[in-house]
Amino acid sequence: MKKTLAALALAAAAALVLSGCTDSAAPTAPTSGDPDAGGELRSVRVAALPIAETGALWAAIDAGIFEEHGLEVEVVPAQGGAQAIPALLSGDIDFAIGQPMGPIRAALQDLGVVIFSNYASSLAEGTDVNSVVALEASGITSAADLAGKRVSVNSIGAAGDLTIRKAVDDAGGDSSTIEFVEVAFPDVQAQLEAGNIDAGWVPDPFRGLIVSAGGVDVVSPYQATIPGLTVLTNFTTQETLDSDPDLVADYAAAMAEALQYATDNEDAVRQAIATNLDIPEAAAAAITLPNFTPDLGDAGIETLAALAVEYAYIDAEPDFASLIQPQ
Repeated sequence: MKKTLAALALAAAAALVLSGCTDSAAPTAPTSGDPDAGGELRSVRVAALPIAETGALWAAIDAGIFEEHGLEVEVVPAQGGAQAIPALLSGDIDFAIGQPMGPIRAALQDLGVVIFSNYASSLAEGTDVNSVVALEASGITSAADLAGKRVSVNSIGAAGDLTIRKAVDDAGGDSSTIEFVEVAFPDVQAQLEAGNIDAGWVPDPFRGLIVSAGGVDVVSPYQATIPGLTVLTNFTTQETLDSDPDLVADYAAAMAEALQYATDNEDAVRQAIATNLDIPEAAAAAITLPNFTPDLGDAGIETLAALAVEYAYIDAEPDFASLIQPQ
């Protein structure tokens, strides 16, 4: 079977990245009617990064939106979208929220991973939701200055380092001389201060915390290369989509409502960020929020894949009709 070897290799890494995924054989509770009429909620496990964008999910859970759709959501922390894929394939989680490069690679390996909605997109202008930051003492002030430096991303081989390479080359630097280092977002500031990296790619709240402490906001690589590029997408497996379409439909409907709620209730999102990331409310209030949207129409996934081919991250573009199936 074509997916067997790749699936086994991916599964071996799952326990290192996802917490709480210990019972892949545990059955999902069956749908049993309208929760308002006393029916049981159906449990679903969702992998998500511990970053500000997840505030929309946390806020929607607090608001009872998923319960209204008959779902009880358990959020499982993950470091990146690609690292969540092993847990999807093994059945440890039902859905994942992450960058699209993981699903793109999975599609090229015929692993049956499907992006079924957007979640959040970057901002086409103004202060963006993620950027490369450095300490003032580093002397790094522009994208071109990143050439020859050690730069961290949360997951090597994804949209972060890919768009950084493009931004550096467009600015006249040589991106082939960058040494990318994998560092979890919460650890970037400490690694900068220890001198282990020269710059780091981070979203809020970590970007804001580093810059407010005297750091330099060097470049927003998404905005510099593919303005409005999706930050995070919702994905699952083709097997789940085929075997349990009602679950996917219910989750997709709840997610669309959740993202609209987040757009209309920024204060609730910021409160959820402060609570779940354990940061001061003042810091959460200063966070730049993304465009929360389920719309995949202008998410830039095809453009990202073409850029990945250009930089030899992948050998070919995936079959987008199989990869992207809006629900």
